[in-house]
Amino acid sequence: MPLLFRHEVEKEYMRKVTEVFLLAENRLLREALIRLLSKRSEVRIVGANSYSPKVHDEIIAARPQIILLDSNGLVFSKATLIPTLRGAIRNLRIVMVDMDPDESLFIGAIRTGVVGYILKDASAVEVAATIRAVAYGNAVCPPSLCMAMFRCIAQQTPATPAAFLGADLGLSRREQEMVELLRQRLTNKEMALRLNLSEQTVKNHIHHILRKIGAPNRFSIVQQCENRMRIQSNVQ
Repeated sequence: MPLLFRHEVEKEYMRKVTEVFLLAENRLLREALIRLLSKRSEVRIVGANSYSPKVHDEIIAARPQIILLDSNGLVFSKATLIPTLRGAIRNLRIVMVDMDPDESLFIGAIRTGVVGYILKDASAVEVAATIRAVAYGNAVCPPSLCMAMFRCIAQQTPATPAAFLGADLGLSRREQEMVELLRQRLTNKEMALRLNLSEQTVKNHIHHILRKIGAPNRFSIVQQCENRMRIQSNVQ
C-alpha cells in the first residue's frame, strides 16, 4: 500500500473510532461493558475505573470523547464531577448506562448534562449505536421516557425574565442570560451546569460582557445593568 494512501486510511480510521472512558462502581458491570465494547471496531476504550477522588485526573489525562457512567454518576455529579470534566475536556459527552426506567432519574440526568441514556435491558447493538450517535452530536433516550421529557419542559416556567438585564446595552440573548445568573450569585461552574455549557465558554461570555459594558469585574456587571434598567424605567 502506498505510504500516502495508507496514511489517509489511518486518519479516516482514527476519525471514525470513538474513544470512551468507563466509569462504574460495579466491577462486574465494568468488565461486561469492556467485553462488549472491545468487540466493536468503532469504539476504543481509553480507560475504566470506579469512582474515587482521583478519578477526575485519570479521565482528564485520557481525554475521551464520551464517558459512560452508571447510576452512581448522578450522585457524584452533585460533587461537581460532570461539570468539572466537561469544563476540562472540550466537547465531552456523557452517556448513562444500565439505568432503570425511572422518570425522575432520567430528568435529573438531563439536567446534569447527560445526552445519552441507556436502560438495563438494552442490547449490545443498542449500547454501541447510542455511543456512535452521541459521538456524532445526537442525543439519545429511550422512547418510553420521551414523554417525561416533554412533560417536564411543558411544566417549566420561563427561565428568563420578561425584562432582560443588559438588553439595552447591546448584549446578546446568551449574554443577557449570563447577567441574570450573575445576579443570582452563581459560580462559573454552576452557570455552566445550568446552561449546559463548558466552564471555559462561560468564562469567555463573561469576559465579552466586561469588555462590552466596561465593567471592572463580574459584580459590577449586574449593578451597571440594573442601573441602566432603572434609568430606562424612569424615562418611560
